[in-house]
Formats: sequence, structure tokens, C-alpha cells
Amino acid sequence: MKHIYTDLAIESKEIYQEENKTEIQGVSVDVVEEKNHSVTTVKVLNDKGSSIIGRPIGTYITIEVPKLNNANEDLKDEVSIEFSKVLLSLLKDLKKEKVLIIGLGNWNISSDALGPKVIDRVLVTRHFFINYNKESDESMANVAAMSPGVLGITGIETFDIVKGIVDKVQPDLLIAIDALSSRKMERVSTTIQITDVGITPGSGVGNHRVGLNKETLGVPVISLGIPTVVNAATMVNDTMDLIIGSLKNEAEIGKEFYSLLDELSEQDKYSLIEEVLNPYMGNVIVTPKDINVLIDDLSIIIANGLNIALHPGIGIADVNRYIR
Repeated sequence: MKHIYTDLAIESKEIYQEENKTEIQGVSVDVVEEKNHSVTTVKVLNDKGSSIIGRPIGTYITIEVPKLNNANEDLKDEVSIEFSKVLLSLLKDLKKEKVLIIGLGNWNISSDALGPKVIDRVLVTRHFFINYNKESDESMANVAAMSPGVLGITGIETFDIVKGIVDKVQPDLLIAIDALSSRKMERVSTTIQITDVGITPGSGVGNHRVGLNKETLGVPVISLGIPTVVNAATMVNDTMDLIIGSLKNEAEIGKEFYSLLDELSEQDKYSLIEEVLNPYMGNVIVTPKDINVLIDDLSIIIANGLNIALHPGIGIADVNRYIR
């Protein structure tokens, strides 16, 4: 049976719990609710937990902001600051004087352009350190950044490009940014995931490449992303759930039939819908119609958070005034 794919660890946890009605051994979960957002920390503690939810051992932090896809300036600032705090919590035990930021994705496709758009707005400083022959600075980190493109544009595997840059620049830390895939439309453009296990470029659309992680690159890798797409079968599955629930509540006749449909497991419903859609739609992914505007706004939020987290001398007022 084909599993419902998602890039989000929080959703992998939810899928397992929906199917098994039990907590996951080897996985801890902590949720903090705030007024405008929530922060969920999923820690995969051992091999058993890893095998159950299909995620490497490590920490996965998800910031959920329901109104992020229609945020005012104050909410954008709030999310940037919260994101910077979460990022710093993952960096607290890591050396981070020299940082390389990689914006993964295809800048020609709006839903995949988050990484490159963020790179346009991060504050790069490596050239200052080289020109002034400095090893460190109290107010800023030594930051380099680039977008390697995708295989279809460059003809070169993303991993090979990144590995070459890492070998040349020799950063203490690599931060990778990419667009992700969700199993729920409500999480598209409203959720930020940050993890310390690295990332596999292209996995969200079934195009797996060589992973970017400490084992392959030789340096710690923090990855972060925002879901920008869902699989068409996923959206139909969620729609069917709403329809079945509504019919079951309103129908005077046939409630037993709707209840039977409602009792099907998520996996069974998803597999059935995918089987029905496949001859007509293939592997179709769906993204919001205003994705261009959303990606611009989200890239500013992520870039501002990165700049605040990496450069001690920079605050939210500074990034809003100078970095756009």
C-alpha cells in the first residue's frame, strides 16, 4: 500500500496516530500554543521511532501560523522573530562563525522558488571578512549564500555543486532552504519546519536526489522549509472527508453507508483515490493561485529570521529598514 507522502514530520506523526490510535514509541512531542501561532517539537529519539514515522533520528520543529498566508506586517515580524528563536535553539551547541546558506529549488517555478528568493534577501558578509582579514566579529557572522539551481537548469546534481562549495568555503554550518510538500492544504504557506537532520532536494515532488546532511557533506546541516504544494490525491482525500462528514450528519437515510466510508483508514482512502485519479491526472500537485505573492512574503519572513538569528547586531527594525 502506498503511503501518503509529506515532508513534515508533524504530519508523519499524525498519520501514524490516525492509523494506530496510539502514541509512537521512540518519538517525543511537545506543543506550545501562542496567540497567533503554535510551535510543535517532534524528536525522533531512536531507531524504532525512526522506522515508525520514516524520519531520521533528530529534532523537527514546526511553527504553525494559520493566518500566515494573509499576514499583516506585525504578524510577519512576529513570525520572523519566533523563527529566529527556534533556529537559535537548534544552533546553540553548534559552531556558527562561518555559515553557508543554500537556497534549493527552481527559480523559474513559483511554487519551487522559496529557496532562491530567500537567498536574494539574506545578508551576506563573507567578502567583508576576506577583505578586512577578519576571523570573527561581535555584530555579525561570516555568511555566504547561493542558489545552486536544479539539474534541469544546470545539468549538474545539486549535491555536487553544494559539496564543491563546502569544500572550498569550509563553513562551520550549512543552512538549506527548500519548498516542501504537505498532506493538508491548510498547512500550505502557513507552516515552517526547521530540522537538524538535513534535507533531500526534490523529495516533495517524488524527485529524490542525494541528501544534504552531515554524513554526506562533513558539516552540520540545518534545513528549513515551507510547504507550497499538496498532491492532488491528498486534496481530494481531504475534500471527501468533509463531504462524507456532512452527508453523515444531514442524511436521514443511508447513514450506515456514510459511516462505513468514514471508518476507512486514511491509507485506504488515499490509495483508492489515487488509483481512481491516476489514469486521468497522473502525479499532479496543487498550489495556491496567488503563490507568487505568497512566496515573496514568505521569503522576506524567512530571510529576516535568518538575518536576526545569525547576526547578533541586527534586530527586526534593522531588517525592515534596510533589507527588502
